[in-house]
Amino acid sequence: QVQLVESGGGLVQAGGSLRLSCAASGSFRRINTMGWSRQAPGKQREFVATITSGGIANYLDSVKGRFTISRGNAKSTWNLEMNNLNPDDTAVYICHAQVMTDTGSFYQNYWGQGTQVTVST
Repeated sequence: QVQLVESGGGLVQAGGSLRLSCAASGSFRRINTMGWSRQAPGKQREFVATITSGGIANYLDSVKGRFTISRGNAKSTWNLEMNNLNPDDTAVYICHAQVMTDTGSFYQNYWGQGTQVTVST
C-alpha cells in the first residue's frame, strides 16, 4: 500500500512564504511524475504544479514565478516552495504522484490527504 503525506501548511500573511513537502511511503518500485493540486472552499480542485522524473516542471499560470516544485533529496519526496502568497492561494494543498507498486506493472495515481494553507490580508 502506498501513502502520501503532506507537511508544511499553515497560516501566513500576504506576501509571505511557505514550503510544503510530500513524502511517499509503502511498497513501490518507482515514482514518475510528482505534483501538487489545491482545492479552495466552494471551488473545484485545480492543478498547481508537476515535475517529471526527468525534472521538467509545469505550473498553473497564476503561480508561475512565485511557486517552485522540486524533487527532494530522498527519491520519494518532493516540495513546493511558495513565495509572495496572496489570499487567492488559500486552499487545501494536496500532493499526488504516479506510482508503480512492487507488485504492479504500470503507474497508478495516488493522492495525499491535503494540508491547509491560509493566506491572510
